[in-house]
Amino acid sequence: MQEYSEDYLLDKRVRIFQPLNGYRASTDAVILSSLITRIKDGDTVLDVGSGTGAVALCLAERFKTLRPGITGLELQAELAELSNMSAAANGFDGFLTFVNADVADKKSCPSPCAFSHVITNPPYSEHDMPSPNPGKAFAHNGKNFSLSGWIGFCLKMLRPQGYFYMINRAEAITEILACLHGRMGAVRIVPLFSKPGQDAKRVIVTARKDSKAPAVICPGLTVHNSDGGYTPAAHKILRLGSVSYTHLRAHETC
Repeated sequence: MQEYSEDYLLDKRVRIFQPLNGYRASTDAVILSSLITRIKDGDTVLDVGSGTGAVALCLAERFKTLRPGITGLELQAELAELSNMSAAANGFDGFLTFVNADVADKKSCPSPCAFSHVITNPPYSEHDMPSPNPGKAFAHNGKNFSLSGWIGFCLKMLRPQGYFYMINRAEAITEILACLHGRMGAVRIVPLFSKPGQDAKRVIVTARKDSKAPAVICPGLTVHNSDGGYTPAAHKILRLGSVSYTHLRAHETC
């Protein structure tokens, strides 16, 4: 196994093992994890492209009293192994499991329509400038990657009336909406701004399977102040694990 570090999320409430020189979790993962605001008894969660496990680990921490079945799918075997180590270190291994799987290989993936919630931070386009680090390039710039195919897989994994959550590049919004059209309703779009006055570089998109509710563009979230520190809203999400901001609640109107 490659060398790894022991890091922390949610103000040190979550331990996470990550490669020293490879893909590592970003603020996107913690923000994404905050979108699931409610889990009922019997609900299951699938994290597609789980990376180092940050999204699923944050969810496990927040919902550990309910112990919902959470599964992470990750193409890189070493990342899946590290993620399972993290799950065990936090005491989540009884209900959180990471699987080394390729979404293009049906034999290695779960059965369709098996999950109440599907959450994902897909790779970027292979046409984007790749990282010089092989692990990061593999995670961010998938070879022959299809965003439409990735989203299609996620939607197949959802149960009827299930919830879908993703974060991606802002310029991908037209492709994302095209994939959801006619298949998902209650679509909510939340722009993510790095700093005040800048264009949004990321968007959050949530939706519900079989819903007929109209789409809504919600108020955006600004992550950093002009001086580089976290905004109060971002601080509550990234450090305190708060989901109190209504513009990030996928189950409610904005």
